[in-house]
Amino acid sequence: MANYPLSDRKFTWAFAFIWICWVGVHAWLLNSLAGITWAMALIDSFVSNVLLGICCLAMTFKLAFYRPRHDTYFFSFIVTLALAGIWVCCSQWLLQVMVTDSEDYLLFVRQSWPLRFCFGFLIIGWITVLNLLWYTQEERQQSHMRAQVTEKQAKEAELFKLRQQLQPHFLFNSLNSISALTLSRPEQARHMIQQLSDFLRGSLKKEHQELVSAGEELQLLQLYLEIEKVRFSHRLNTEIEVEEGAYSLQMPPLLLQPIVENAIKFGLYNTTDSICIKIAVRALPDLMEIRIVNPFDPESPPQKGTGFGLSSIRRRLYLIYARNDLLETIAEKNMYTSILKIPQHA
Repeated sequence: MANYPLSDRKFTWAFAFIWICWVGVHAWLLNSLAGITWAMALIDSFVSNVLLGICCLAMTFKLAFYRPRHDTYFFSFIVTLALAGIWVCCSQWLLQVMVTDSEDYLLFVRQSWPLRFCFGFLIIGWITVLNLLWYTQEERQQSHMRAQVTEKQAKEAELFKLRQQLQPHFLFNSLNSISALTLSRPEQARHMIQQLSDFLRGSLKKEHQELVSAGEELQLLQLYLEIEKVRFSHRLNTEIEVEEGAYSLQMPPLLLQPIVENAIKFGLYNTTDSICIKIAVRALPDLMEIRIVNPFDPESPPQKGTGFGLSSIRRRLYLIYARNDLLETIAEKNMYTSILKIPQHA
């Protein structure tokens, strides 16, 4: 059941005040236009408007509990006619019972029923229309809220799925490297297992956070790079430059690791030489810019991949910031640059 209008206390008091004022105006009209004494006019106004108020309340509660899906307005029109008829009959009967010593007034009551019926129909109809508009607006707001909740839950589920898909992708590579190191370099294998444990523990803590500081993200990235340096030894070098004031800027968690993983893959897999991956973090007005630059051999056949890493980052950024221009890639000569832009909101 939707909230009915009288559930709003301010609306109820305003409605009661207007109704009381109308009782006085109604009595004045009966006295000045119909020539009825003030005593009779007050009795007539009070009895008629109390019964009319009961009919209006009946319509309000009827619409609160039951509104037909089809032909709502026609159904409400019929009910309004019926309530107006019931109101005229009850008010005339009650007035004739209460006032028995004034034939002129009783004659006025009997002769004025068509006018009273039209008046009652207009008032009850007006209340009906207000109620229908109220409930229509309530249903729209509730539908909008349900749509927002559903959309938010779907977005959170997709973000969670994207984050979860990144972990096995990296984990399988690390386990393969540990397996290869177990016999040839067992000490490094144990060290890599410890680093992998620290990385996974840190990433799990960030899973349920929407935003983390750039400093936290870089600490987690450093753990990842240490694992990769065990795999590739002296062949992998990194340079990380962070502008002063950028450490506290906010960004989605676990965003840099797949970009750096992509840089390592396309920088190292086609060469036996050592490479250097450069990461620069800058603080711009209302924006954090992260550039990741890695060398590659343009003449070598491109590495085949699923394309999941960068596409998942674009999708995550779109779900969080509703923008498609936050990840840019540039290939010039033998350098590949990934430019990541993170809006900073108050």
